[in-house]
Amino acid sequence: MNLQDMPPLAPTQIELPLATDTVAEPFRQPAADGFTLGGFMWRHADTDLTRPAVIINAATSVRCRHYSRFADYLFANGFDVITYDYRGIGESRPASLKGLQASWTDWGALDFEAMLKRAQREFPGQPIDVVGHSFGGCAAGLGASGALIRHLVTVGAQFAYWRDYAPAHRWRMFGKWHVVMPIVTMICGFFPGKRLGWLEDTPAGVVRDWSTPTARYETRPSGRAAHATTGRLPFATVNAKILAISISDDPYGTVPAIERLLGYFTGSLNTHLRIAPEDIGEAEVGHFAFFRSAYQATLWPIALSWLQNGELAPGTPGRTVPRN
Repeated sequence: MNLQDMPPLAPTQIELPLATDTVAEPFRQPAADGFTLGGFMWRHADTDLTRPAVIINAATSVRCRHYSRFADYLFANGFDVITYDYRGIGESRPASLKGLQASWTDWGALDFEAMLKRAQREFPGQPIDVVGHSFGGCAAGLGASGALIRHLVTVGAQFAYWRDYAPAHRWRMFGKWHVVMPIVTMICGFFPGKRLGWLEDTPAGVVRDWSTPTARYETRPSGRAAHATTGRLPFATVNAKILAISISDDPYGTVPAIERLLGYFTGSLNTHLRIAPEDIGEAEVGHFAFFRSAYQATLWPIALSWLQNGELAPGTPGRTVPRN
């Protein structure tokens, strides 16, 4: 079978265009190693030191444009907002991905760290909050300046340990992400995800991190390198109030997967909110749909309340998961 003939194994439910009425400004930002990142910024005209600035960390191989309507929503509710693409993706993609040195740890320790520094520079004195989708929640713990984060909201955040996948989907997902993806990457020099309908094209180093079947982040290829440098990972430097949102029909964001990542944030107060689609009158939501504009009235206010107050609003749908 040719690569172009291989069907996507699951819908991704991605919204790509920037909203037509957006006030976002494009920017270019070098990371500490000189790699140029691209993104968008929503900035209010007046200065207000009480106004939080929110950085949105994307999921693996999802373009930052997917989050533009959610960024519009936060902006309309009084936040300044930064969205960006990790190196190799979307606005931060070079001419070729072959030979590009990029890993999950690079995305957190270099790219997210650059956005923390940008927020500090562009919005001096303002609180800094973060929203992290999927791996984006993990990236939030990899920046050296994580102590800057006031509030952190994660959605389906984990780092793809295959035994944590939902049992009904586990072997199909294992075949897709831990067998097919690395084999295709080895052949092509990068993962041609767009051609397959499997999210964006992805650098080979990120594929190695994703597909390595180990339960600890520090035993992933780039996690080993980061851990070897200092003997620890920087997650514990984050002392933000964390809300981890998971959806019960998300095959990636199961309770064990969410709790596995939260276990790294030892310096934070963490709340895990588990929501079933029926809690908000839906038949399904899954892993990617939270940031679609269809959920502006039902799911987005949950994140908004936490970013504003560090608390769940009365009547929030779902249940909190007891911590071990």
